[in-house]
Amino acid sequence: MTRAEQAKNNFLSGYNCAQSVVLAFADVLDAPQNVLLAAALPLGGGLGRLRETCGAVSGGAVALGLLFAGMGKTEMYALVQELARRFRERNGSINCGALLTGAGLSADTAPRPEERTQEYYRKRPCPQLIYDAAQIVEQLCAERGRL
Repeated sequence: MTRAEQAKNNFLSGYNCAQSVVLAFADVLDAPQNVLLAAALPLGGGLGRLRETCGAVSGGAVALGLLFAGMGKTEMYALVQELARRFRERNGSINCGALLTGAGLSADTAPRPEERTQEYYRKRPCPQLIYDAAQIVEQLCAERGRL
């Protein structure tokens, strides 16, 4: 199973978008899983369900930060910008609200997330967005000899 497939499965198992991407790299990150989950939790739903930057992209940025610990700011920012560029190229935006409304869904910002049901998963673009973000992170790592 690829990391992108694992990330998608993480989401379908109930983790939020950011957690799903970060957990797909947990085996190569120097942090306990409970810490990774806690760090990524607030990034779900486009930062606390505010529908800003897609949580999958934010989770990808966290994974890159941990995978390339010690990298300087300029190089890290360039790496994250490349993640965002590739994600935007595939999906049209990195904004959670725009991605949801583009799929014909509401970009509700109430703090209580929707119940995870089969209907919830069926209508959302999130599983594919999470897959894309994790795949891009894996590609960026491979290009830099990290994975």
